[in-house]
Amino acid sequence: MWAILKKQLYTMVKDKKHAKNDGFGEVEETLTKTEQFLENHLNLVLYVIAGIIVVVLGFLGIRRYYVAPRNAEALELMFPAQNHFETDSFSLAVNGDGISLGFLDIIDDYGSTKAGNLARYYTGVSYLHMGEYDMAIEYLKKFKTDDLLLEPLAQSAIGDAYTELEEYDKAVSAYKKALGINENEMTTPLVQTKLALVYEQLGEKEKALDTFKSIKENYPSYPEITTIEKNIARLNQ
Repeated sequence: MWAILKKQLYTMVKDKKHAKNDGFGEVEETLTKTEQFLENHLNLVLYVIAGIIVVVLGFLGIRRYYVAPRNAEALELMFPAQNHFETDSFSLAVNGDGISLGFLDIIDDYGSTKAGNLARYYTGVSYLHMGEYDMAIEYLKKFKTDDLLLEPLAQSAIGDAYTELEEYDKAVSAYKKALGINENEMTTPLVQTKLALVYEQLGEKEKALDTFKSIKENYPSYPEITTIEKNIARLNQ
């Protein structure tokens, strides 16, 4: 392959010279800098091309033969922890049950995989339910995703932890960040409700009222709309 590529490059430069000699290159009396470089450093160019190809093939090989299998393995091993999470057994989900791995084990052993990243989210939410709010914030901030539903939920959970810590300004920032990620009927009214309640804690009654009114206006089918209306009536008193 390299012999063919080298021959092609050499022919390209040589043909360019011949074109000049046949009258096609009269506009330029000398080779361009690029052509001169190719002519003088043909082997170097080939080595660079070869290096790029090796890197690309290596990257693809790692993803296919190492990363993907490890991710599949991690997902399988994480299944018991997810079951504990779904049944609100958060301590077992995080730490394991003595037989199966917990989310922390998955993070330690498979942290670079997608499954390991997802385990950070589960761990953060589990700590939130366990009342360990600083730990919840730590793991939720380490969780990275571009999922338009999961990302706002993670940011909202960070806001919940700050609310429990009574760090209301940080909670407001987290909720606003969650709202800025993706507007949708599932997460937006939920996060806005939390934001409005935090505004109340900060004594910002008008902001709280405006936020509740926004929910009523834009999400009339929100399951908690009756509660929203009660909050509006209460703040209007």
